Amino acid sequence: MSEGQQGSRWGRWLVVGVLVAAGWGIVHGGDHPTTASSGASPSATPSPDGAGPSASAPSASASTAPSKPSGRYDPADYAAPVRRYAAEAGVNPQLLMAILYNESYKPHDPELERAWQRGKPEASFGIANMHRAAFDDTKPGRPFADRQWEELPDDRDLAVQAAAWHLHDLAGQLPARPSAPLNHDELLALGYNAGAGNMLAFARGVKVGSQAQSYLDRLHDNWAKSGTAVQ
Repeated sequence: MSEGQQGSRWGRWLVVGVLVAAGWGIVHGGDHPTTASSGASPSATPSPDGAGPSASAPSASASTAPSKPSGRYDPADYAAPVRRYAAEAGVNPQLLMAILYNESYKPHDPELERAWQRGKPEASFGIANMHRAAFDDTKPGRPFADRQWEELPDDRDLAVQAAAWHLHDLAGQLPARPSAPLNHDELLALGYNAGAGNMLAFARGVKVGSQAQSYLDRLHDNWAKSGTAVQ
């Protein structure tokens, strides 16, 4: 490729990066966790149905070969790994798929993700938008213990597997009888989005903030098609 072509290509990526940066800040609150004390109370939208996650021992099976990203991204295309890794981690596959839909608001191109992360080191990686700290806290003792967070943009199966086990770990922190008007899967989704500390606050009945409520509303919107996808 000539220098002129390379310059033109970089210019296009720069424009896309600026547009995506603006979109991320608007849609996802700048990639920062939601605080438990802000915003409105929980929506009256009916809670999703479906069984909550059940804890299970880590699988001893080895990670599968990387699933290289190609073409347009559709979470439903990853129904097979969602079912497989949800079963491995003992979580609800419909919840895991719904989170992939919730996190599909941004382009999941490996080159673009890395360009964004160079300017914002705390940004998330992969189709499940996992942060480095969450990945590193989740992987010990798991089938992907020898994998690195930097691999997530290039291996979508790994991204699904790590998200499933992160949900498993969040489920292990929930009280047996939360005092919140939210079901098990809703609380786990909020934990995935806003962090375990906020999830536990919501489980105690703390009012859900506006950003967390927006995430919950999208979960409700994506719930039915997520169930269809994993059937």
